[in-house]
This record gives sequence, structure tokens and C-alpha cells, in this order.
Amino acid sequence: MFSRNKNKDGAANHTPQPRAVPSIISVDLKITGDLESTGEIQVDGEITGDIRSRVLLVGESAVVTGEIIAETVRVHGKVVGQIKSKFVNLAKTAHVVGDILHENLSIQEGAFLEGHITHLNEHDLAKATAHPKPADVKPTEGKTADGKPAGDRVNLVVKSGAPGSQQSAKISVSAKENQPEAKAANATK
Repeated sequence: MFSRNKNKDGAANHTPQPRAVPSIISVDLKITGDLESTGEIQVDGEITGDIRSRVLLVGESAVVTGEIIAETVRVHGKVVGQIKSKFVNLAKTAHVVGDILHENLSIQEGAFLEGHITHLNEHDLAKATAHPKPADVKPTEGKTADGKPAGDRVNLVVKSGAPGSQQSAKISVSAKENQPEAKAANATK
């Protein structure tokens, strides 16, 4: 009577949608190998391998070494490897060493990031997250997967002190091997 969805007989449609429980990799678990899920994965332990999922949460105690491909990635722990995701959030406790290909990126104060940040539109991100064929993967000496020189890195550390104290941000950029390192520092009171 009060149901919006009724079939021809007047009875309400009751097709329960199974809700998947997140897969949890606990703090005492170490995995070597790739993980693939159509749902959510929460990592609190250590993973050496690539991860593909719809949603990935990297907890504060987690260490992930490998490529991450997901629709949404929230990092609170340590990631060493490339992140390809529509939505990426780096919490203040995040420590990421690797490139990030994203559509939307948020970085909280205190997060550590060393690597390239590449904004991609939805179409380019879909191509970047597709499974590569073995013949498509060609290692290039001295270059990253996206063809940029390996020495072209950005170190970013965001820090903030208590209100009224000195706040600073330091960015180190090394554009080419033979050029001196350029440094920029900004301090405000």
C-alpha cells in the first residue's frame, strides 16, 4: 500500500541488494601478491603487490608496496608505488612515494608526498586504469612509466604549527640530472 515499487499484481518488489562487507587486511597480516576486488578493501597490514578495487582504505599502520588502481583511495598509512584513482585523499598521516594519477585530489596538512601528480579527465583516467597487455609494457631506461625522466621528481611536505607559530612549506625540485637542484622555501608568521 505504501510501497513505491509494485509489480503488476500490486505486491511490492522485494529484491534485496546484497551489501558487501569490506575486506579487511588486519595489522598482523602480511600479503605478497596482487589483490583484486569489486568492493571495498581496508588495509591495516602490509601488502607487497598491486591492488585493484572499487574503494581502498590504507590505514595508519598499513604499508602498501605496489600499484593501486581504484575508484576511491584514502591513504592514512604508507604507500610506495603509483596510485591511479578518480578520488584520492591523503590524510595528515599519509606517506606516499610514487606518482598519483587522479581526477580529484585532496591533501591534508601534514601529509608527505614524493612523486608526480597528474590530473586526468574521466576518459584519460579510464584508459590509464585499463589492464595493460604484456606486449604494451615496455621498460625504458631512465624514464618513468609515463615517459618522463626519472630524475624529474617533486618532494612535497606540508607542515603546520600551532596557531601563532611559524608555518613553513618546503618544495625541492630536480628538473634534470646535470642541473643544480632548485629549492624554494616559504615561511609566514
